[in-house]
Amino acid sequence: MTQIKQVQVPDMGDFQDVEIIEVHIQAGDRIESENPLITLESDKATMDVPAPFSGKVENVLIKVGDKVSEGTPIVDLQTSDDAKAEQISTTDKTRDTQNLEIQQDSGNLSSSPESPENQTDSGESSKANSFSSEPELMLMPDMGDFTEVDIIEVLVKTGDQVKPEDSVITLESDKATMDVPAPLKGTIQEMFVKTGQKISKGQKIALILPDSESANQAAQKIDKNEEPSVSEAPKKPSTEERTSTGRRPPVTEPIDHQQFLKAHASPSVRKFARELGVDLSRVNGSGRKGRITHEDVQGHVKERLSAPSTAQGLGGTVPQIPEIDFSQFGEIEINPLSRIRKKGAEHLHRAWLNLPMVTNHDEADITELEAFRQKLKKEAAEQNIRLTMLAFLLKATAANLKKHPDFCSSLSPDGQNLIHKRYCHIGVAVDTEEGLVVPVIRDVDQKGVFELAQNLGDVSEKARSRKLKHEDLQGGCFSISSLGGIGGTAFTPLVNAPEVAILGVTRSKMTPQWNGEEFIPRLMLPLDLTYDHRVIDGAGAARFLADFCTLLSDMKRLLL
Repeated sequence: MTQIKQVQVPDMGDFQDVEIIEVHIQAGDRIESENPLITLESDKATMDVPAPFSGKVENVLIKVGDKVSEGTPIVDLQTSDDAKAEQISTTDKTRDTQNLEIQQDSGNLSSSPESPENQTDSGESSKANSFSSEPELMLMPDMGDFTEVDIIEVLVKTGDQVKPEDSVITLESDKATMDVPAPLKGTIQEMFVKTGQKISKGQKIALILPDSESANQAAQKIDKNEEPSVSEAPKKPSTEERTSTGRRPPVTEPIDHQQFLKAHASPSVRKFARELGVDLSRVNGSGRKGRITHEDVQGHVKERLSAPSTAQGLGGTVPQIPEIDFSQFGEIEINPLSRIRKKGAEHLHRAWLNLPMVTNHDEADITELEAFRQKLKKEAAEQNIRLTMLAFLLKATAANLKKHPDFCSSLSPDGQNLIHKRYCHIGVAVDTEEGLVVPVIRDVDQKGVFELAQNLGDVSEKARSRKLKHEDLQGGCFSISSLGGIGGTAFTPLVNAPEVAILGVTRSKMTPQWNGEEFIPRLMLPLDLTYDHRVIDGAGAARFLADFCTLLSDMKRLLL
């Protein structure tokens, strides 16, 4: 005999008004006992609420974003009489599973539910699940593509009081100096780092004891001695298994168990990842606060399935240049590359392999523009501004990008769409002792020449003193690389992907130019435009340079 049974949120200890972040069922679904119904997220843990018995979903009584507590109705299930016995036999198992999942997801897995220390009464269980003031582990946050960054100063010591945004350590990369702030208010219990050490994302910085105000606001707790349990061992899929896309899953990838446990994902997502042999630490989460969803895992599998073969030789990757022992020919000296040169090499090599780049060359008559600049130099100097030709090039570039919007765009990763940017941030290559950096001047189209000259002076000084911040190097739409202060007649700058073009500038020179009647001396500026041929063709590049040369020859056109 069939009947309708209502499933409610079970006892979750002291957890009240917990938010639903995922609903795994819909009306008409057939589910089995232990299948996840919903996923909840508190400030310390993510947990699944499983079905206590099998049945068919009649009505879903909640939705994503709702807050629930013990006894809140979740779903109406159509069941048979056999489900009653099944529910009784699985009630205790469900409660133990939930407790285990809560501990796993908060990084606090210390024993299995069958161990004696877990056989507690309801009062002890409630106490274990409550939010207590325990030391919180401060980890190195995500700082973009910075890894192995030097710690140049430790600003606190054991016993110091800190509050959110107080600087704990100062880092120095090849491009920037940055502080890492405290995530909460409390007392430093232990420092794990020291000056001169290198640090990367996820490494331990300090142990902080929250004060009573912060105890219930901790984002998560990480057990320093955490070890993966047998249940976390990845299951390698059989050849008959399929992903949700209907394709065979990839070969199981190596899994970092410690990072797998720390990944921000619900128990059901963890189980799904283990079934497919996916390392969650390699998956980018699209959910709130970076939470990894089922769709993220599926997308990761799709990406691996569509990845090209890495076989060497014809049709594979580019073969490596053979290693040579140069000491056999004479005395050598080995000097390590600076971090900026190593990262720059990786970026440019990636761009060279992925972008079909072409360079167009032209010359602009800047005779009148240079005379105008000379007239303004004294006025600029009175404002402590060094007025260079580059400030005028920025202004003209911004105007030309509005006329040629494809040059202020990026190609989507799938190559199917062109992303046009309605802002105008231009990167300017700066030569430093450590190598080339490209800080970004923002909102160039909204600034005058004096302000742009001031911005150029500021970012150049910050670049040479290694004080650029990570955000100073991001968001560019187009780049300019000027060698005018050094020399040269032409060169091929490489596109700063994901931008689609870059303008190269070399030293201007007086040359005889034919005006139809005679040769006259004119100051000519060589220009080199490299572009991504997937987005821009030769005719478009030629028009861009022609219009740019026209602007430089008569800057009054900027007023039109």
